[in-house]
Amino acid sequence: MAVVGIHGHGASHVRNVTRLAAAGRAELAAVADPQGGAGLPEDVAVFSGLDELLAATAVDVVVICTPIQTHVPLAELAMRAGADVLLEKPPTASLAEFEQLTAVVEETGRACQVGFQAQASEATLKLAAMVAEGQLGELRGISATGKWVRKAQYFQRARWSGRRRLDGVDVVDGAVTNPLAHATAAALLLDGSTGVDDVRSIETELYRANPIESDDTSAVRITTARGTTILIAVTLCATEHREASVIVHGSERRAVLSYQSDLIDGTKYGRADLLENLLAHRADPAVPLYVPLSATGGFTRVVEAVRTAPDPRVIRPDHVHWEGDGPDRRPIIPDIEHWIDRASDELALFSEIGAPWT
Repeated sequence: MAVVGIHGHGASHVRNVTRLAAAGRAELAAVADPQGGAGLPEDVAVFSGLDELLAATAVDVVVICTPIQTHVPLAELAMRAGADVLLEKPPTASLAEFEQLTAVVEETGRACQVGFQAQASEATLKLAAMVAEGQLGELRGISATGKWVRKAQYFQRARWSGRRRLDGVDVVDGAVTNPLAHATAAALLLDGSTGVDDVRSIETELYRANPIESDDTSAVRITTARGTTILIAVTLCATEHREASVIVHGSERRAVLSYQSDLIDGTKYGRADLLENLLAHRADPAVPLYVPLSATGGFTRVVEAVRTAPDPRVIRPDHVHWEGDGPDRRPIIPDIEHWIDRASDELALFSEIGAPWT
């Protein structure tokens, strides 16, 4: 195996491959990162880029955890070199890129697993089955809420962070498409609407309190081909950091999925590892991938809607409270938790419920 992008979240992928190596199931042959590598075993080769790595090292699997705008060229490079890929989310920055990468998967016959870890959670899959079997009654809608905190240092960690475009290339970073992307992807999975043709329409309301290009507080309403309303209400400007939730609103009862902790209404479930699943699929193609590229088409439709939407509206200073200094400085939108909960309960956009900054 090789890991491309080993700093930040990429370090967790290095640890995971190292875990598999200790179990005799894999070998970390090389890594690629323009910042170099430190603390790796002596026999792990270090390269500045994937092209150099592939020219010098034979690998079977490439894990890609790099800036969003580099996902497609790197994944294509790896698959055309004969490797299977674990690609971090979001897989692409546009629908056109999604179609391009889909064509590469079909042409090469390689596997491309996308890093939506919550899709491999027993909790997510069990709740999806409950919805499909009508255990919650008639489905009235699905909502996803994210009340997160991100400080200035989060947006200063890389040139692409907080950007919609960089050097003329789509990035489409933002609360909906990147940090809280799992919420949207899980909501679509619960409805059985993961494919590119499973989404009928998308409405977006994008806002920002931070001095960035992308959204940090947003509501998105999706109508699926099944007629289900999915409402996403998220912020990175919460009073305090809380776990994201996906709520299924049934006529008989509702169920809450806490996908980060693999909980349904507080009951704990297990979770499979996406890289182990990719290895199992390599050994036996009859073993399905949890998150093949094709199962992120519905999510990519949301990315496309965010990409083509007007730039996020700036929330007026009188609706924002700032705290902290330097890299710890962060905005708080007063009562944002209340407005997110109302949007979730009513399956409504912020403007429709009269949020004061709209």
